[in-house]
Amino acid sequence: MPKIVSVGIAPPPHVVSQDTVVRFAKELFGDTFKDINRLLRVFENGQVEKRHFVKDLSWFERDHTFEERNNAYIENSVSLGVTAIQECLQNQTFLKTAGAPEEIEAIFFISSTGIATPTIDAKIMNVLPFHPHTKRIPIWGLGCAGGAVGLSRAFEYCKAFPKAKVLVLAIELCSLTFQRNDISKSNLIGTSLFADGAACVLITGNNAAYDSSLPVLPVYRDSQSTLMKDAEDVMGWDIRNNGLYVIFSKDIPTIIKNWLRPNVEGFLARYNMTVQDIAHFVAHPGGKKVLQAYEEALDMHEEKTQISLDILRQYGNMSSATVLYVLSKYMQMVQTPGETGLIAALGPGFSSELILVEWEEV
Repeated sequence: MPKIVSVGIAPPPHVVSQDTVVRFAKELFGDTFKDINRLLRVFENGQVEKRHFVKDLSWFERDHTFEERNNAYIENSVSLGVTAIQECLQNQTFLKTAGAPEEIEAIFFISSTGIATPTIDAKIMNVLPFHPHTKRIPIWGLGCAGGAVGLSRAFEYCKAFPKAKVLVLAIELCSLTFQRNDISKSNLIGTSLFADGAACVLITGNNAAYDSSLPVLPVYRDSQSTLMKDAEDVMGWDIRNNGLYVIFSKDIPTIIKNWLRPNVEGFLARYNMTVQDIAHFVAHPGGKKVLQAYEEALDMHEEKTQISLDILRQYGNMSSATVLYVLSKYMQMVQTPGETGLIAALGPGFSSELILVEWEEV
C-alpha cells in the first residue's frame, strides 16, 4: 500500500506574536465594536501564540485591491512552494538520500486563498527541474480540509500506479484575504486564527524506491470523504469585488460535537475498529474550540490533540497546510510498528476527510 515518506514545511518570513496582532486589531476595530475589549478575548482564548505572514504587519494597515492581493498570492506561493518541495525532497530527518524533482510523477496542488491560471504548480515546474510530463492535479476550494483530501487523492493515485512518487503541495496565504473594512465578527475571529504557510508531502507507491531515515512509516489503509447536506453557509468564502470575505459560523464546534462521532465510527467499523483503537489522532487544528469539540465528540483525552494544539500555538490556522505540519511532527515521533493513526480535517461544504494509516517498518 502507498506510504508517506517525507514532509517539508515552509513558514513565511514575517513572524508576528498574538499580542502584536491584538494591538493591531484594537486600533483597527476599536471604533467599530462597542464591546471591543470583550471581543478581543477570542485572541487569548484561541491559544495562538504567534503566526507567520508573507507581508509585514504594516502592509495590512492600507487597503489593497483584489488584483494586488492576488499578485502577492502568486508571487509568494511560488517561492514558498519551491522551498517546501526542496525541504521535502532533501529533508535528512526523513530521507537518507535526497529525492529529485525529475522522479516525481504527479503533483497534487492544494489551495483556497488565491487564483492562478496556469496554476501555481505549473509556475513551480518552471523553477525546479521537474520532468515535462509530470502530471498536475490542482485542487481548489477545499479550505481547511484540503491537506487531508490531497493526501487521500495521492494515496489513491499510488494504489493505481504502485511505482509512482507523488507530491502533495498545500499553500495557503490566508493573511492576504484579510479585509480591514469588514466589520463582521467572522472577520474578527478569522483575524485571531488564520495564518500563512506551505507544506509538501512525498507519497510513494508500494513498488517505488526510497531511502528512509525513519524506523517506521505511515502506510495508507483507507479514506472517507463526507459532505453534510445543505451546510454551505458554515464555512467558506463570500466572493465580492474586493476579494474573499471569510464565512466562519459560530456553530462549528456544536456541529462537530453532533456530527463527527457517527461519521468516524462508521468509517472505523469497516475494520472492526473503534475510536479507542486509534493511537494517534492527526487532526487539523481549526482552533482551540474545534480541538475541544473533537475531544468531546470522540470521548478523547486532551493528550490526543496535544500535537495539533502545539502547531496551532506556533503557527495558527494555515488552512489546508496545517494538518501536514501536524503530520510531520507525528512522523518524527512514532517509533513503533503496528500503531494506527487517523488523519482528520474539516472544511467548507460542510465536509470532512478521514484517513486511516498504520505505521509499518521500513
